[in-house]
Amino acid sequence: MDIQSIKNRFGIIGNSPALNHALNVAAQVASTDLSVLIVGESGVGKEAFSQIIHALSARKHNPFIAVNCGAIPEGTIDSELFGHEKGSFTGAVDARKGYFETVNGGTIFLDEIGEMPIGTQARLLRVLETGEFIRVGSSKVQKTDVRVIAATNKELLEFTQTGKFREDLYYRLSTVPIRVPALRDRKEDIPLLFRKFVIDFSERYKTTPVQLDDDARNLLVNYPWPGNVRELKNIAEQISVLSKQQLVTAYDLSTFLPEKNMNRMPVLASNGAAHANEFNNEREILYKLFFDMKKDVTELKKMFLEILQNPALAGSAASYTKESLLNDYVSNGDVQHNIMPAPSVVQPSLIPQVSHSASQPVILHDNDEIYHHEDVEESLNIMDKEKELIIKALKKHRGKRKDAALDLGISERTLYRKLKEYDIND
Repeated sequence: MDIQSIKNRFGIIGNSPALNHALNVAAQVASTDLSVLIVGESGVGKEAFSQIIHALSARKHNPFIAVNCGAIPEGTIDSELFGHEKGSFTGAVDARKGYFETVNGGTIFLDEIGEMPIGTQARLLRVLETGEFIRVGSSKVQKTDVRVIAATNKELLEFTQTGKFREDLYYRLSTVPIRVPALRDRKEDIPLLFRKFVIDFSERYKTTPVQLDDDARNLLVNYPWPGNVRELKNIAEQISVLSKQQLVTAYDLSTFLPEKNMNRMPVLASNGAAHANEFNNEREILYKLFFDMKKDVTELKKMFLEILQNPALAGSAASYTKESLLNDYVSNGDVQHNIMPAPSVVQPSLIPQVSHSASQPVILHDNDEIYHHEDVEESLNIMDKEKELIIKALKKHRGKRKDAALDLGISERTLYRKLKEYDIND
């Protein structure tokens, strides 16, 4: 049967190349028993393609049933498809045949196959590969001869990568894939479909068919139609019933189109791109900030190690950290920036330095043991060294926090926070 005959028989409207290709594949695969996966957005007419395949197959005189996998609760879908035995679960007062048993010799159309639970997917795979199934609550293996046509508005291949759909079942179902084009991808068919719908509704409601002016026709063609043919049919019915004039203008048509979808028309797509670019720029700034912070911490660790190995550098380090790092990160013990730096960066002034008092810096005491310690396993963690210096300063000044803070080159408020942070009891 040629494509035009199929269109006339099944009421298919349109002449777009994508639609003709999908119909041609359906006609060719109909005479076989291969599994078919029909892919397309909601409302494009995937079920019509399943009926075409069944009607043109050798099973056309046998049963055909359409099952919406997304509409059946997960707890009962196994029973619906494969049947159950009496008493197999609560409420199973009698044995029941499933669809694969009642449609034996025919065709079963599994719509929204992506919503099928993983456990049921395993049962379906066995039916496709061996033609065998087991009722819920039974141990008896039964045979069935059913052709399976599945449909989805999801990208099942992406679902296989996230574990939501079995990969082996995906390849078993998609022996022959048919992709039904969205309505916005066959704009030349939109006026034909609209005209067909308004004529049908005018006959039903005994009214005169409405017509569109040029501007209204352009608006109709360029509208994105997220609901596809189903949405177009609904709009055509609304206009046929509610329009007060036979000639519909663009303004009249716009009153029937959902406002939220009008905002999704191509002319406004640049706004979305701008927001995406803005988000990407903010993310790059954050990444750069984090890398810079990591670099600063690494340099601080390196400088601290050099001071440990050469005490003469302590004075210059104190001057640098006092004038530069302290001003950059801390003001009276509070962080000035919106992003809290790591503890090792917030208080760089705790690096050994010359005290403001006449006494010697804290790091120069303890019998100079720290300078001669050459153990390579020594911890170089700045937080550990910071805690150690605070404890030494408190011991040196006999617990006087004000003097200890002055010796360390930080504010008394910052010292209080550090004591709490490191759980130091003075």
